[in-house]
Amino acid sequence: MAAMEWTDKLALGLGPMDDTHLEFVDAYNRLVAASGEAQLIEMDAFIAHTVEHFDQENRWMELIGFPGCHKAEHDRVLAVCRDVRKRMERGDAALGRQLLQELPIWFDNHVATMDSALAAYIDSIGFDTQTGEIRKPPQEDCEDGSAACCTPPAQKADGQPASSPAS
Repeated sequence: MAAMEWTDKLALGLGPMDDTHLEFVDAYNRLVAASGEAQLIEMDAFIAHTVEHFDQENRWMELIGFPGCHKAEHDRVLAVCRDVRKRMERGDAALGRQLLQELPIWFDNHVATMDSALAAYIDSIGFDTQTGEIRKPPQEDCEDGSAACCTPPAQKADGQPASSPAS
C-alpha cells in the first residue's frame, strides 16, 4: 500500500489546521506500514488522532457558526473507521485494505473542499483558533451569521461592486 504524501495542495495556510493535517498523514503512513497485530495498534492510534483532529475542527465550527454538514462528514468517517477496525480485529483484512486505499482519496477531497472552505471563512472573520476571538465578526445585518449570508458581494477587477442582474 502506498504512503500518503504531504503536498502543497494539503496546506491551507491555517497553521493549526495544517499541523493537524500533517499529523493525519503521518498517522495514516504508520498505519499503512504496519501489519498483523501492529496494524490494529496503529489503527487505534489513527482513530485516536482522527477523533482529536475532528474535535478541534468541530469546536472551531461551533464557535463561529459554520454549517453542520462538515461535522456530519467527520462523524461518518469516524463511524466507518471504527466499524472497519472491529472487522479487521475479526479477520477482515480485505476491508481494512479497502479503507486504506480510500482514505487518501477522501482526505484530498475533504481538504480541498470542506476544510478549504472552513480555513477561508476562519481567515475572513479573523478567528483566532487559540483564543476563540473573532476579530472581524460577520455583518450584523445577517439573519443567521452564516458564511453564506455574510459573503461580501462580488467585485469587478477594478474593485468596484459587480452590478446586480436586471430584474
